[in-house]
Order: sequence, then C-alpha cells, then structure tokens
Amino acid sequence: MSYVTEFPAADPQESVAHFLRRLSVETDCADVHHALANHQQDFVLLHVVGRPEQFAHRHLPGAVHLPWSAMTAETMAQWPQDTLFVVYCAGPHCNGADRAALKLSRLGLPVKIMLGGITGWEDENFAFASED
Repeated sequence: MSYVTEFPAADPQESVAHFLRRLSVETDCADVHHALANHQQDFVLLHVVGRPEQFAHRHLPGAVHLPWSAMTAETMAQWPQDTLFVVYCAGPHCNGADRAALKLSRLGLPVKIMLGGITGWEDENFAFASED
C-alpha cells in the first residue's frame, strides 16, 4: 500500500462539498488574470501588504493598495456591502492575505484569497501594472 492509498478517497459527494468550499474562498492568478484581460473584473482586487512605495514599484493591474492592518468598517464603507474582494499578498511565504480575508469576513464582507500572490503572478509571467 502506498502513502497515496493509505487513506481511502472521500465519497464523491463529500469531495464535491470540499472542493466547492475551497473554491468559495480561493481563486488563483490565472482566473484573476483572465477576468482582468477580458474586462470581467466583477470584484475589487486588494494588495494588502507593504508600504505605498512598494505598491508603486510593483502591483497587479487594477489593484487597490489597502494593507490588512488598515481595514476597518470605516475604510471598507467606500464599497457596497455586497462587493466581492479578492486579496493578495507577497506570496506563499506571506500571511497578509489570510489576515485580510479574516478581517473582511469578520466585517461581514465577501472575500476570496488569490493563491500565489505576487510570486504566483510572476511565476505565470503575467505583467505587473508598474515596475521601476
């Protein structure tokens, strides 16, 4: 028996529920890029870490710089309550997107994390909005 089969696969209906749950809280660089490239941005893309000069140096097209530490009911009130937020940070080594998603969820706002962050975006060879 291999490590792969040591634990039996889930029942298909259980798998459906699991993957739907993951997709309800996560998206990826390719899906965000596709939405931006096809003028289908039906979400607010938030760059949730770093200083303004870091954001100015390199960020995703259409992103708004709003560090997770600055997220409050007051700062989020500029968007309608049902706005979907997609948050990203530096990459897999950064928990800023998780912190932002938790804060937004606690504020009652819909949110998804963009897996990979800036590192994933770069790995996909997608263009950044600005580079020095």
